[in-house]
Amino acid sequence: MQIATGTAPTLINAIWPRETGGVLRLALLAIVGSMLMAVSAKIQVPMWPVPMTMQTFAVLVIGMAYGAKLAGATLLLYLAEGAAGLPVFASGAGLPYMAGPTGGYLVGFLVAAIMVGWLAERGWDRNVALTFLANLAGTAIIFALGVAWLSTIMGGFEKAVVAGFQPFIVGAIVKIALAAAMLPLVWKLLPRR
Repeated sequence: MQIATGTAPTLINAIWPRETGGVLRLALLAIVGSMLMAVSAKIQVPMWPVPMTMQTFAVLVIGMAYGAKLAGATLLLYLAEGAAGLPVFASGAGLPYMAGPTGGYLVGFLVAAIMVGWLAERGWDRNVALTFLANLAGTAIIFALGVAWLSTIMGGFEKAVVAGFQPFIVGAIVKIALAAAMLPLVWKLLPRR
């Protein structure tokens, strides 16, 4: 396992080179990414106080495929859409919803997308082991911020861990493994330039 230290092209730049399309390309990619986030929010298992969705998977894939800056812009667009009242979240919209039980997870999505994007720019999306580690770290960020915020709402860290982390462990590992298998495979299927 070799860790790259320089900046590598992201998956989206290998598929659609940044030299083509300019600002329109970036806007289109951010919109498509925010739509992926909205759809992934609706694929859910209802749970209380936080539903289990496919959003963490979407965050990891967007981060690793887009890189830090574009992934960050995409997640900011998604959060702005939700803050403006568009129905892009799992079960609600607007600033009051964002300040509710899922608020920390939403912030975690942004931070995780930027972090895994940064790692992808250093080649961590090219093999299964590094991709798994990057996505594990991204998921840890999402849960850390989510549980921290949830603990302020639920009145204690232990309650927040029981409600906002423990029921999601198996699902999170499956999503991490799925992204870790998928991203390097897409790289291998790309024609060599």
